[in-house]
Amino acid sequence: MKRIFLTLAVLANMAIVTAIVMGLLIGDGNERTLEVQRRVGTHMLIGLGALTFATLVHAILFTYFMGTGRWLEETSRAYSLDTQWHHQNQKIKYGILPGMTVCLLLLIATGAVGAAADPATPVSLDGFLGMSGATIHFLVAGTTGLANIFVNLLELIAISRNSSLVEGVLAEVRRIREERGLPVT
Repeated sequence: MKRIFLTLAVLANMAIVTAIVMGLLIGDGNERTLEVQRRVGTHMLIGLGALTFATLVHAILFTYFMGTGRWLEETSRAYSLDTQWHHQNQKIKYGILPGMTVCLLLLIATGAVGAAADPATPVSLDGFLGMSGATIHFLVAGTTGLANIFVNLLELIAISRNSSLVEGVLAEVRRIREERGLPVT
């Protein structure tokens, strides 16, 4: 899972950075030329794709923790193992959940603020905190990108810790099966 997650997280963060760079290349979004409108459209598509993909990466990881948690719980019950394996998994899973939640909220906020920053919409953030809507969108997007990278690193550490738990349970199950003369595969 570690390699899969690392690959997906790198791709998601690259997409977020690409969307930010594309946004910076727009120039004056109020300009109604075809070239500027193309850049806006490209930025929006890449941005929405990046936000969706980053959300998917967090969802996949949470699903992984739910699945391994269920497996640890059922295996511990089936082999009368100490419940500490499952409790440690829960501690890891629920320890990373707040970071995931913050990232998801920031991803949503980035899209919402970006939509409000678009000059073609009737909603405007111009003047809020003395900044333009585009500046606010850039600050939220930058914060989202940095938070996503930081939380992805924490998630990678959590995967490593969880993998150690799974390997520990597998070793314990192997030992029990060998003691009982059961096949070990």
